[in-house]
Amino acid sequence: MAATVLLSEVVEALELANDEMSSYVNQKTGKVVTIGHEELRLAERDDPGDLPDWQSEAVEEARQVLTSDDWLTLPGKFEIHEWEIMARFGQSLPDSRLAGEIDEAIHGSGAFRMFKSTIRRLGIEQAWYDFKQRALEDMARDWLEAHELAVKEGSPPLQKGR
Repeated sequence: MAATVLLSEVVEALELANDEMSSYVNQKTGKVVTIGHEELRLAERDDPGDLPDWQSEAVEEARQVLTSDDWLTLPGKFEIHEWEIMARFGQSLPDSRLAGEIDEAIHGSGAFRMFKSTIRRLGIEQAWYDFKQRALEDMARDWLEAHELAVKEGSPPLQKGR
């Protein structure tokens, strides 16, 4: 029986994707974790040295991920390809003038900065965030389906004390 994974947790992990962290899904429990690369490097050592409690916990979690076949690596920033999502967003706009401005903004140096500046100036920031959210949800669903994991819609339950 496939584990059930919260779609919102996978989407959040995809949003966090960067050069300093990797995210994983436990295919037996459905748990999603994001771990810093420093903690992953420390987990590979026999003795990671004297660490603060919070980092010791993170290193132990990293060690579990690295030593078990139960964990699958979620797509990283290069597989997510945010530039492509920005291009699709521009192409999705019904106003050809706006679409042209987005296309112009994402070509050349500073494409990400120019894109952010352009969507603010055009007043379409919320449309972009909604589009990106849907794109990440679609990517997460496709990834979970490809790994034969069940998708649960919704948000994680609130934990006490939060």
